[in-house]
Amino acid sequence: MKIGLIAMSGVRVKNPELAAMGLTLPQFVERGKVVASLPSLGLLTVAALTPEGIDVSYLEMAELPSEGSLEDFDLVGISSYTAQIDEAYALADRYRSRQTPVVLGGLHVSLMPDEASLHADAIVIGSAEETWPRLIEDFMAGDMKPRYNGAGDNVFSPGLYAKPRFDLLKGRSYNRLTVQTSRGCPRECEFCASSNRISPRFQQKPIAQVIAEIETAKNTLQHPFFELADDNSFLDKGWSRNFLKAVAPLNIHWFTECDISVADDLDLLDLLAKSGCKQILIGLESPMPGALHSIDPRGWKQRCQGRYLEAIERIQSRGITVNGCFVLGLDADTPETFPALRDFIRKSGLLEVQLTVLTPFPNTPLYERLKREGRLLAERYWERCTLFDVNFQPKNM
Repeated sequence: MKIGLIAMSGVRVKNPELAAMGLTLPQFVERGKVVASLPSLGLLTVAALTPEGIDVSYLEMAELPSEGSLEDFDLVGISSYTAQIDEAYALADRYRSRQTPVVLGGLHVSLMPDEASLHADAIVIGSAEETWPRLIEDFMAGDMKPRYNGAGDNVFSPGLYAKPRFDLLKGRSYNRLTVQTSRGCPRECEFCASSNRISPRFQQKPIAQVIAEIETAKNTLQHPFFELADDNSFLDKGWSRNFLKAVAPLNIHWFTECDISVADDLDLLDLLAKSGCKQILIGLESPMPGALHSIDPRGWKQRCQGRYLEAIERIQSRGITVNGCFVLGLDADTPETFPALRDFIRKSGLLEVQLTVLTPFPNTPLYERLKREGRLLAERYWERCTLFDVNFQPKNM
């Protein structure tokens, strides 16, 4: 039996003026190349969950011919960003027209299962742990179901966890490798479309598992730069200290995303600097008064806003750069927000900045609210979920 796992990556902005500037994804002009060179950790995990004795191939969408013949598989699994989901559907339809069964999974599929079902023989909703082995067993018995609901809790427990198949990446030109240390985030920001939408609670991976994954991944590429595929690293400060002590001897360089609370623990910051961490991305969202009101259900980010400058200085003084992430188009934003944000960034001393447009991803609380308020420019605009294309009517612009 032969299974093909196909990843979609390399999102491009749709706005013609921004496209003409060469803009792709946040950070810098060539960000699209960086994203395209990140492997799909989800599909590498699916490969690891596949029972022994089955031949598994990992492919990127860019490796496939745009028309004509496709590589033969007994079963195809496809995962995609929202912005490329229509391309994923088109590829699925091509395989199904050849009588090849297709399974679709990933965050968008979990948020829009009825839509995805129109292009697949089966869909996986939620996590692949527990679900994928059961799906394969059913497929081999000729009884694959149209929907499989993934394990919600304990995905890192011994009975469900599988180390990603980093060996499938050998010989490929990736400049970064991803390792996940946790899943979910309790902040529950209105606009967030990451794994907390499919994970019922924050789940922390045991440190020994993370270190083993890093050691395995180091044998895949020479001197890889690591990126932690977490929604919010360092929420558990005790776990984080132990993790940083364990990762320091590995002599790696790495990047992750977290919230501003990392700056509250000076010992943690010192360990972070010694561990090889080169940059952290922090969702600051906005420095404007009142802009963060109700952005999360507990008002946590609003309470933190007043200490942004002190926190940035604390982190960067230890040699760790902060990529400050700001969102434009919040309900409190006006045209005056743009020069005010520029001035704040200059004052902050941030060494890198990420500016994005507020994006109502499908079935997020933000999407549902803007839909109720009649502010969506279209009900379906998935190819424009790039973080740069405007998909709604801002309140004050």
